[in-house]
Amino acid sequence: QVQLVESGGGLVQPGGSLRLSCAASGSTLDVHAIGWFRQAPGKEREGVSCISSSDGSTYYADGVKGRFTISRDNAKNTVYLSMNSLKPEDTAVYYCAAQMYYYCSGPDYEFDYWGQGTQVTVSS
Repeated sequence: QVQLVESGGGLVQPGGSLRLSCAASGSTLDVHAIGWFRQAPGKEREGVSCISSSDGSTYYADGVKGRFTISRDNAKNTVYLSMNSLKPEDTAVYYCAAQMYYYCSGPDYEFDYWGQGTQVTVSS
C-alpha cells in the first residue's frame, strides 16, 4: 500500500512558476514509477510527466516539454514537478500516481495508487 499526498498548487499568473510536491509513504521501495497527471473540468485526464524509480528516466507530454521538470528526493520519498512559463491551459487539478508493475508505461489505469490532487490555476 502506498499513500500519496500532493501539495504546492495555487494561483499564479501566466508566465509564472510553481513547484508541486508528491510525498509518498507506505511501501515506497516497491514503487516503480511516479507519474504526474492533470485534469481540467470537462476534459479527460492526461499524463504530464513520469519518473522511473529504477534508473531515473523521465518522460514528458509534448505540451509541457521544456517548461516542466520532474525530479525526486529519495531521502524524503518525494517527487517534484517544477512548472515554469505557466499558461492558462495548464490550469487543472494535478495528481501524482504510483506505478507498481511498470516503469512509466501504459495508460492511466496502469498506475495503482493516486493522491487526492492539488489545484493549479493560471490566470491574470
